[in-house]
Amino acid sequence: MDAVKAIQYYTNRMVTDVSGMKVLLLDRETTPIISLVSTQSFLLAKEAYLVDRIENSSRDTMRHLKCICFVRPTDASIQALLDELRSPKYGDYYIYFSNVLKKSMIEALAENDESEVVREIQEFYADFYAPTPCLFHIGLVPSVHPLFAEGHSWNPGALARTVQGLSALLLSLKKRPNIRYERNSAMAQKLGQELEYLMSHEAGLFGTKSIDKQAQLFIVDRKNDPVTPLLTQWTYHALLYELIGINNGRIDLSYVPGIRPEVKEVMLSQDQDTFFKQSQHLNFGDLGASIKKFVELYQTNTQSHHQIESIADMKRFVEAYPEFRKLSGNVTKHVTLVGELSRLVSERNLLAVSELEQSLACNEQHNSDLKALRSMIANAKITAENKVRCVILYALRYERAQGNATEELKQLLTSNGVDADQVASINVVLRYAGVSERQSDLFQNENLFSRGRSIFKGLQGVENVYTQHTPALAEMVEQIVRGKQGLHWQERLPNLDPKARPPLLGNENGMYNQDIIVFVVGGVTMEEEMAVAKLNEKLAAQNVRLLIGGTSIHTSTSFLTDLSTTFFP
Repeated sequence: MDAVKAIQYYTNRMVTDVSGMKVLLLDRETTPIISLVSTQSFLLAKEAYLVDRIENSSRDTMRHLKCICFVRPTDASIQALLDELRSPKYGDYYIYFSNVLKKSMIEALAENDESEVVREIQEFYADFYAPTPCLFHIGLVPSVHPLFAEGHSWNPGALARTVQGLSALLLSLKKRPNIRYERNSAMAQKLGQELEYLMSHEAGLFGTKSIDKQAQLFIVDRKNDPVTPLLTQWTYHALLYELIGINNGRIDLSYVPGIRPEVKEVMLSQDQDTFFKQSQHLNFGDLGASIKKFVELYQTNTQSHHQIESIADMKRFVEAYPEFRKLSGNVTKHVTLVGELSRLVSERNLLAVSELEQSLACNEQHNSDLKALRSMIANAKITAENKVRCVILYALRYERAQGNATEELKQLLTSNGVDADQVASINVVLRYAGVSERQSDLFQNENLFSRGRSIFKGLQGVENVYTQHTPALAEMVEQIVRGKQGLHWQERLPNLDPKARPPLLGNENGMYNQDIIVFVVGGVTMEEEMAVAKLNEKLAAQNVRLLIGGTSIHTSTSFLTDLSTTFFP
């Protein structure tokens, strides 16, 4: 199960099946879907010499070219197609839709094709975003599709788009899975019901057979683990998302003072960038050593002997050799990115912030946590956003603790100049994912036995103080596949169809030969993506393949912003 290859398959089909010189027309949503997994050079090699937007009415007429249209079946894209067909700019049209097409849409296209230029209409199910092979998301944006209607209930537009994206993923992978959902989540259950309804009523697409017993879809809810999206992440890929921002594979560095023109905007692609593919899951400490080796390799190739001891040395070396920059764009790109990450980590005191975050997430030590928080809130060098995140983690962990000081900490934030809206986000998160809303003992502090497990858990297999935390989702999947706590998971993740007979969760022998898709209502994080990538390696011997997805990809900022602007209980 590879989300990137699923979309690449459809992209390759489109540009290969239509021979000769051609133009590729995309819409607002299919443009980033394709750009995440394909390159300009690949399209040029397939004789797609021009890529443009279907909405662009000022395109030149070139009747000697064939035209491939790949769009979502939305009212806006259908209208743009109808306008195009009334006054065609190209010789032949091959139209591909990213999802199921309504009969009325086909009829409208036929009625408006008076010049008879349409040669083909097909459905190619690339209706989701695939940043990495084991990660996909629906791309919900609050300004277009706010997730919530009222409290923990779906906004109808967001639900419809999520069902479309998930069904497209299943069709692209040729799966009809058994569906399980988190028992305490009405949103997870509703999504499962809508998806099952669609699969049952589109038997021509999904097949009339019963469910695939070797395919599982677990629908979980972000509210059951609000901690993971609040933590500073230390792997390369996650840091880039968190500190600089990645928008559909593109990184904007134009804000960096003195930035060179060739790296004002850079692309990240595992297919085109070996260093990124090998280093995306390295933590920040190992990343420095890795990029030093990368630069030294190119030094050897360019027969240079400059001494390199720091990131600043690397940047000076790159700047000293114009021909080196030209020949090694990837090195220049990564030296620039790592240099900027290093600057931001230092400027924002993120090592100190992260140490406290990890303590709050993983260890039960109320007095020392409270003391550290008071000190941090008074520290002018710590940003308001980071202060608020740490107070939210405290409020979540110690919500029912004797001596809970959340109100005191909120007052401290206000007296230290933190904006009232930011302080208000603390209560928003508690209403969204407080202990009364969560299904699990997330912090393992609800009773004597779980507190004991928490103490010993903190002593085992920890790489360093900044990476103690393991996402709850990863622990859940590994326990299920390894055959641990079967009754607990059967209870927590019931089948959507009570009559279904899929493999029991927690079989003592573990699960074998299973494809498991985990979908997070409320957004997925890059820490969870890394955990799933590592689990895929660990579970290969059991022939278990994992794929993780969500309504969006969250950083700590987007998580809090989305909740503050769309969640109203």
